[in-house]
Amino acid sequence: MDSQTIENQVEDKNLVATIYIKNGKAVKSRTDMSPAGELLELAMLYNDSGIDKIMVLDLSDSDDEHERNIRAIRGLNRNLEVKVCAGGNISRLEDIKKLLYAGCAQIILNGSKPGTMDLAAEGSERFGKDRLLVSVDTVDFIFKNREKMEAIFHEVILMNPKLLDAVANISSLPCIVAQDVFDMDEFERIMKCENVRGLCGAAINETKDDIMKLKYELAMRDVKMDNFNPELNWSDMKLNSDGLVPVVTQDYKTNQVLMVAYMNEESFLHTIISGKMTYYSRSRQKLWLKGEESGHFQYVKSLTADCDYDTILAKVSQVGNACHTGAYSCFFNTIVAKDYVDKNPLKIFESLYNVVLDRKENPKAGSYTNYLFDKGIDKMLKKLGEESTEVVIAAKNPDTDELKYEMCDYLYHLTVLMVEKGITWEDIVSELSQR
Repeated sequence: MDSQTIENQVEDKNLVATIYIKNGKAVKSRTDMSPAGELLELAMLYNDSGIDKIMVLDLSDSDDEHERNIRAIRGLNRNLEVKVCAGGNISRLEDIKKLLYAGCAQIILNGSKPGTMDLAAEGSERFGKDRLLVSVDTVDFIFKNREKMEAIFHEVILMNPKLLDAVANISSLPCIVAQDVFDMDEFERIMKCENVRGLCGAAINETKDDIMKLKYELAMRDVKMDNFNPELNWSDMKLNSDGLVPVVTQDYKTNQVLMVAYMNEESFLHTIISGKMTYYSRSRQKLWLKGEESGHFQYVKSLTADCDYDTILAKVSQVGNACHTGAYSCFFNTIVAKDYVDKNPLKIFESLYNVVLDRKENPKAGSYTNYLFDKGIDKMLKKLGEESTEVVIAAKNPDTDELKYEMCDYLYHLTVLMVEKGITWEDIVSELSQR
């Protein structure tokens, strides 16, 4: 295998994982309520491993549990980059709204549930058809509603793959098809159908399967997949005297440098195909899949060559710790250090948030922040209103120094409100990124 075998693929077909939630925790299926592992860890594994979309199904049977599961889904959306679609126990427009406000990209309605079309029509008019999917397990629902569905729904989740041909003859809506058995020939047949957008089901949910490798194998069968398509080949790189290229690996969220290692062509190709950082071990003279023994995998977010094409910068999602000593980063031995003011905007906001949060959890006598918390939400809102007015007045003046001062006051009071309501700056950034 060489670099030329990695062909350019057009983003098209998807692999979709499903998470079932009961009482705020992940369970194995609709019928098996045994634990499926820690909810966020499971979601992050899908998020990092190459899954294109996650369907989260709420199995609640009471309003209290429904609210608990929505909170759990909101927590997932604070940490995930891939789209999350939510379904289950949705019977009114308010349920759709709550899940969208919890950060879900799309909502899945149950085609077998009475009143689904009326709710879908209302939801589509309010939020747009791109937000609504429908799951079906019989062809009757599509046959009866074929004239309305295309104006209301974005996609069909087809729970019975045997219905695919029949559905294709009735509706042009794209389908995500459930597959419970791992069968590459069947995957290929389904994914090559014009109206199929992707696969879901137990075969995709299996966390032991290498999703990026599955995408690569499907791509080699001429299925258009969303996988890594390198713009540079190994032949473009300038190798050192050992035929290797050094790799600097960073945490993709914090930019913290984790480690430095080396790649040869085989490890380069394996990294791109698997989506996991794979190096060449100079001491062992062999390929080194990071985390193969420890479970501390590094899921690739990006690979970038430097200006001379002789070094690679890898940004990764690190599972566990990068260093063999047990430290998160290999770089922890200080040589010299000089104090400096960190002016990274998000870090500044997060630092302010943490200080305010600490004041709430550990009150300090004479603290103005604690005064606001003691007085409660009405006082906070009154001060926020006053500060916003000060910003408006300052904006009318030609001198921007006063405006900057008033905006800082406003942002401080806004942060107090955020802490009171349990909203983080990451929540705000995540919401803005989806708009």
